[in-house]
Amino acid sequence: MTVLRLNDLTNATSRAMAWFVHSGIQERSGGVARYHLLAEGRNLPLSTEITGYAVSALIWGGAFRDARRAADWLVDTAWQPGLRAMPFEVAEPLPPAYFFDCGIIVRGLLAAYRELGESRYLLTAREIGLHMGRDFWSDGGELHPILELPSKQAWPYEKRWSREPGCLQLKSALAWNDLAVYFPGEAFAGWFERALRYSLDTHDSFLPGNADELKVMDRLHAYSYFLEALLARTGRAEARMALEVGIGRVGHYLREIGPRFERSDVCGQLLRVRLLADALGAVPLDREAAEYEAAHCGSHQRFGGPAMIDGGYGFGTRDGAPLPYMNPVSTAFCMQAMQWWADFIAGRFSGRLAELI
Repeated sequence: MTVLRLNDLTNATSRAMAWFVHSGIQERSGGVARYHLLAEGRNLPLSTEITGYAVSALIWGGAFRDARRAADWLVDTAWQPGLRAMPFEVAEPLPPAYFFDCGIIVRGLLAAYRELGESRYLLTAREIGLHMGRDFWSDGGELHPILELPSKQAWPYEKRWSREPGCLQLKSALAWNDLAVYFPGEAFAGWFERALRYSLDTHDSFLPGNADELKVMDRLHAYSYFLEALLARTGRAEARMALEVGIGRVGHYLREIGPRFERSDVCGQLLRVRLLADALGAVPLDREAAEYEAAHCGSHQRFGGPAMIDGGYGFGTRDGAPLPYMNPVSTAFCMQAMQWWADFIAGRFSGRLAELI
């Protein structure tokens, strides 16, 4: 196993932040592309979800000017005040709205509000949070993943983790938990508790969830969202138990499937969950497992070449070969995981759930 040195970890963070600022993944408008196709040399379309993630990452990394550009794009261009809805892309005809995307955007805008003090970020975050609670609940108590716009009719469910209700939505529901701090008299806290109850009741069947182990790796990414959100309720025995069992399950499948297909974001997500769960007194850190995940996380960072490659993280590997995508979400998760690991090794880890990208 590769042992990562502190100066290497710190350099990895600064290079990843430079990638966010200089690569071109954030376009002139302020919006951020879903990812970059290396073979074709082009970005995919701008994504509201990925721009939300980027706001959180840029705030966390201190790139406030670029964070403001991204937040302004979300508020001024992407948000549809007439519909009171947030599409997953800005296009004609209007694309659908995703519950998951909305929560990530809210958390990005709240991070921008806390650091930059722009009240319109907070107010737009509230409106998106209300949109999530007003429009996405089903009559059966599930959260619809996708709504058609402008009708706000739910898309039919499919047997895919992103197209049916599931415990992963709890990461997005964290937006309600965060909004409840600023708007305690509104429905946000109750909505989060409702989503938490549904997720705890249903999560056991999520993994492996597919006979194809390559698709199980994708489901590890989604299930890790559930684990991240559980960190908001580590005071509850049921949540702590689910967190401990879930960390073990994701770690097991990551090691088992990784030689054939490894997603960098799963490595970063799991390491961050381990560190926060330990810091919160919920699940003691398995040091050997964390070292494995840190080493694998770091292996996905690329150095040299054009700005679109240098310092960023690739999506993952197939049979050990890097896949031809530069991914802003992978970069955000892995960058934060590596810095938190460096802080832990140095004895100064103080990560907070509010900072989790």
